[in-house]
Amino acid sequence: MEGELEEEDGSFTNISLADDRPTVDRGTAALHTKQDNEVFTMNCDMDDLSSRVDAVKEENLKLKSENQVLGQYIENLMSASSVFQTTGTKSKRK
Repeated sequence: MEGELEEEDGSFTNISLADDRPTVDRGTAALHTKQDNEVFTMNCDMDDLSSRVDAVKEENLKLKSENQVLGQYIENLMSASSVFQTTGTKSKRK
């Protein structure tokens, strides 16, 4: 479409009302949309993986702490039991 604009001297000038931006064909636009969706999906996946890593780290620390407590408990049981006490004499076997 074209419109007309009156200048101060009374003459008319045609101006274009068409969009002057470069046109993008549908294939390129579809490719960009697809790529945008892939980037968004990958970003969501990275967020999910990051959350999982944080949860696993937290669980790992918890399990290490529990293992230390259990290890100390076992050591205490072993030191309190006569079965695990070392004796100064060796048993004689026939």
